[in-house]
Parts: sequence; C-alpha cells; structure tokens
Amino acid sequence: MRVFSNPVGAGSLWFDNLATADGTPVAYDPQARAFVPMPPFCANRERIGCNWIAPEQGAFCRSCAMTALAPDPSIPNAIPNWAQTEAAKRWVLDNLGRWHWFRPEDPGTRPVFHLLAEGPTPVPMGHAQGVVTISVAEVDPILLTTRREALQEPYRTMIGHMRHEIAHMIWWRLSLRDDFLDAFRAMFGDERIDYPAALQYHYENGPPGEWRQYYLTSYASAHPHEDWAETAAHLLHLTDIADSFVATGLSSRQIPGPEWNPYTEPDARRLVDIAAALTVSVNHINRSMGLSDLYPFVLSEHARNKLAFVHNWLRRGALGL
Repeated sequence: MRVFSNPVGAGSLWFDNLATADGTPVAYDPQARAFVPMPPFCANRERIGCNWIAPEQGAFCRSCAMTALAPDPSIPNAIPNWAQTEAAKRWVLDNLGRWHWFRPEDPGTRPVFHLLAEGPTPVPMGHAQGVVTISVAEVDPILLTTRREALQEPYRTMIGHMRHEIAHMIWWRLSLRDDFLDAFRAMFGDERIDYPAALQYHYENGPPGEWRQYYLTSYASAHPHEDWAETAAHLLHLTDIADSFVATGLSSRQIPGPEWNPYTEPDARRLVDIAAALTVSVNHINRSMGLSDLYPFVLSEHARNKLAFVHNWLRRGALGL
C-alpha cells in the first residue's frame, strides 16, 4: 500500500486516515488514488469510520455501495466489527484496483458483499454467483486465534479472508471467458469434481502428505477452487508486502530501484522472488519482538508456477486483454 501526500500541508497520510495531524478532515479518492480535503464524504463516515469519498452528498462510497447486507446491529460488537471489516475490504479493493479490477474502467461485474454478524452459530463464509459472504466476527482477536488454532492455519486475518473470497469471485468472472478454463484446469486441475465431497474428505482426512510440494497451504489441496483462491490471495499478499516496503522508503538489495512498482512488474517470477526475499527479512525482525512470522510460508516450485499463472490473469483479466 502506498503512503499518501497530505493535501493541505506537510507530512504524509496512511490509507486509513480520516484527518491530517492537525485535525483537518480528509477522505480518500480511490479513482485519483489520493486524499482530498473536501466532501462529499461517504455516508458511512460517521457510523463506521469510512474514509472514502462519495459520488454525491449522502451517498455511499464505491466500496460501501458494494455491501448489500450489513450486520444486525442488535448483535453485540456488530458495528465495530463491521467497521474493521469494511476497512479490510477497502484495502483489498484498492490493491485490486491497481490492476483495474472493479474500477470504472473495468467493464465486468462487481462483487456484492453480505457482511454478517454471528449469533449463536457461525456464519459460513464463501462466494456464490458474485456474492461474497463474510463473518464480521472474524476481526475479534480471540475468535480469530481460536479458529486459527482449530484449523491449524499459520495465517488468518480479515484482509486474508477478503483476498481469498474476492479471488473466488474473480475466478467466476474469468470462467466466463473462452480462453481461461482450459488453461486453469491444466494448472490447477478440474474444478468440476464434487466440491462438497472434496471439502468433507479434506476435513475428515487432512491434506495429502506431500502437500507442501504442490500447494501454498494445506487448505489449497482440498479442491482446485480453493487452490486458486489461496494462490490468488497469496499473490496479493506478496505484491502488497513489496509495494508497502517500497512505499515506506525502506531499501534492500533485492529492490530493483526506488521507483520500482510491484503492480506494474510484468515478470511474475521476479516479483515473487523479490517479495519472498523481503518476507524472510521481515520475519526475522518480527522474531526480535517475539512475534509470529509476517509470512509463514515456503514457496515450492509448483506454487511459484501457480502464482505466475494467477499474476498473468489478474494483471490482464479486468480489462479483457
């Protein structure tokens, strides 16, 4: 993620800022990719802290307008959890917008979000026909840690959920193209195999013993759909890590130069190699504070091939190139 210029004075702004250091209200314009100091602001600004601009006074911003179902406010912590969930959604949508996904120049369908609070039973998260369903309770740190441990996942965050489920939606869009499915099946396998049965088998028996040679995560081994979504999410993780590293002014011998832009890098192998090298360094820094690794994954040759495949389609797919 970029670091942004202050439109009314000195200093920088971060992606989630609502005001400058001196208190001047600002909002993010996702089309210009810059902060502006004037309304119209999103109608959700006061309720959940949305910091994007709206097309007109009283309207929702581009991101909030994609939310068709908001959580039941009578459920405890639903509104603060929703606020954090929408913040993660804005982050991921802006990442994807760097490759033109879901911006005005994108002629395709936008995702529709159902962001639901959890009552007595968990909310099943997923994607179906363009609708992305997310449990806002997943921002709760205790719940998140409990489920991470129960599912033996080394990484689980709301940004990760958004990247994974939106990746399913992007697959659905790409599958409507004549030139995508055959290439996808050659790389990931035939997605027409029984999905519920495959997931049931995975949860009952676990991943194959050699899964690390072929997949980024154990869950990716459950079905080609999940392999795609996990791989696409990881491509976004790695690209954003590299972009954020450059944006903050840090230097490393792995970075080609101060003007290098990971989102315009055409060579997927080069991008992944650079990002992976950066994660090793940042993992080491995290360990100095007793924290978990930022990116606790190992990239096999098969995984790198899949990342390159996804990179190709995400870079050109939104505009139908």
